[in-house]
Amino acid sequence: MQAAMEITAKYCQKEMEEYGACVASHPAEWQQQCQHLKVKVAQCTSSHPVIKKIRTDCAGEFAEFERCLRENQASAQTCSPHVVRFLACAETVDIKGLGNAVPQPT
Repeated sequence: MQAAMEITAKYCQKEMEEYGACVASHPAEWQQQCQHLKVKVAQCTSSHPVIKKIRTDCAGEFAEFERCLRENQASAQTCSPHVVRFLACAETVDIKGLGNAVPQPT
């Protein structure tokens, strides 16, 4: 997961910051107001092999998290357990064999 976070931060930081700021600015209607930014983040992250593998291997956990967010638009913090489950899954994803896709420690 650390590698995915590094990749996301390196390649998609601007998109993630814009999306996060939008969600924070529109707590009750972020689903509608921030959809275009969510798409930009998805487009950015979907091109990297590590992130693609995590999204594939943990699709169920991620879907549950998104469902929770849709059902609790005014109180996203309710979905914290879903985030924890998704992150726990992501930590177990085997990213070996993705070659140079994983940043090497410096």
